[in-house]
Amino acid sequence: MRPPFAVGTPPRSSLCILLKSYNVELEFSGEIWQWRGPAPYYFVTVPEEQSRDLKAVSAAVTYGWGMIPVRVRIGDTEWTTSLWPKEGRYVLPLKDVVRTAEGLEEGDTVMVRLTPTQRIV
Repeated sequence: MRPPFAVGTPPRSSLCILLKSYNVELEFSGEIWQWRGPAPYYFVTVPEEQSRDLKAVSAAVTYGWGMIPVRVRIGDTEWTTSLWPKEGRYVLPLKDVVRTAEGLEEGDTVMVRLTPTQRIV
């Protein structure tokens, strides 16, 4: 069942209450892949099921263009970033400092824990 705030943006004062009551904390595994554009970057694709969960709360947390701010943990490393929408799912960008700290490379499978955070308006 979708939460009642998923169809529109709630008043700013109720945002934290809604996120806490929905308690969105996701865990999944995924393979690291590299986008080989002019500025190469590494990502993990959020699986379909967890992408649907994120879509349900996206109106309450997105700050534009479908981006969802999140707190993420891989191994012993925790950081904040934003998920990017891509082909009906989301992708998690992996900073070089995270990959270095955890000894990760393209093709590795990682366990990811993430929680959407309050957007900054």
